[in-house]
Amino acid sequence: MKTLELKDQRKVEFKNTQLRYNLPNEVSYCVKCTMSNQRPRITFDEHGVCSACNYAVFKRTKIDWGMREKELIALLDKHRRNDGRYDVIVPCSGGKDAAYIAHELKHKYNMNPLTVTWAPHMYTDIGFQNIHQMERVGDLANVTMTPPGYTHRLLTRLSFEILGDPFQPFIYGQTNFPLQAAVTYGIPLVMYGENGEVEYGGDMKNAFSPTRNYKTDHKKHYFSGLGPEDLKEYGLTDNQLKPYMAPEMEALDKLGVELHFYGYYKKWVPQENFYYCVENTGFVANQGRSEGTYSKYASLDDKLDGFHYYLSYIKFGVGRCTSDTAHEIRDGHITREEGIALVKKFDGEFPAKYFQTFLEYCSIDEKYFNEVIDSWRSPHLWTKKGEEWFLHYNIFNEGLKQK
Repeated sequence: MKTLELKDQRKVEFKNTQLRYNLPNEVSYCVKCTMSNQRPRITFDEHGVCSACNYAVFKRTKIDWGMREKELIALLDKHRRNDGRYDVIVPCSGGKDAAYIAHELKHKYNMNPLTVTWAPHMYTDIGFQNIHQMERVGDLANVTMTPPGYTHRLLTRLSFEILGDPFQPFIYGQTNFPLQAAVTYGIPLVMYGENGEVEYGGDMKNAFSPTRNYKTDHKKHYFSGLGPEDLKEYGLTDNQLKPYMAPEMEALDKLGVELHFYGYYKKWVPQENFYYCVENTGFVANQGRSEGTYSKYASLDDKLDGFHYYLSYIKFGVGRCTSDTAHEIRDGHITREEGIALVKKFDGEFPAKYFQTFLEYCSIDEKYFNEVIDSWRSPHLWTKKGEEWFLHYNIFNEGLKQK
């Protein structure tokens, strides 16, 4: 593999994570789930309940799902085509959620969906199998964009250094390539899955809306305030960045592109999506649990997945297991006590399986990797004693400031 040659070898400097993400100085935990107030944009009410838990109660008790399905059918009737052309785009990595949406749209609602995939950094065997199972077993059409390898590696390393998330280039593509496909194929309806901001905790502005605004929401909610166009200051060219960018707004407006959340119309339960896809699209889970959590069926596609979740743990003290348990508590699948025990056992586990792969992909060594990781540890969350780092707080009351 060709070694990355960066124009400037950046010196690793401390990142003010707390200031960048506007994180509270004191750490607290939701009284109903396992999520902390360090998740960006999450809010807590006066009773100590997080916004995601409050939304889960609203979703369970206040929404008339029959009426929501009627809204969905009216939307689909507006966009349904009867001439064989595709009439809805479903952004898809090959995982359970998009496969469920696309399959149901086609086989229950008589739509003609086109699944659109931005390829993972490096496919896992199970991820590669599942996307082709979706096509063959689920009878779903797919277009996949594989970005230029060297550029993608360069952006991955850059994102690791300056955003603390090596997964950001994938997020750029996953978010913007479906918009490019909408313009290319003349399909104005794009159907995403859940609204992650309200399901997992974040900005509640779209909690009661079926749509999101690609002009205002993408950069804030998905790009950590730094869009692909902003990377020119780091020496990237227009040609390198073009695949990661949205089409011109004029083209989107002319087509009348609408981005909808399927989770607005259908009660969003990831575990049920998994069972649906096992039965209908040939989806297969991992044989063992994913590193950093206890589950076997989510985010299986990319060998670099684990580093996205590990950096979340470093920056916010919120690892993969915290996110999984919080949602499953809200869905009623586990209790908060069970969730806390799982967080204690798995959260923050180092993604060792593909560590050497990650180092080679980014053309870095282990020493530099650790320097970058440590630069994202905020002093309000972490203390170093000797050669070890310790969280000040955690939900099972064994942090340094809880003893």
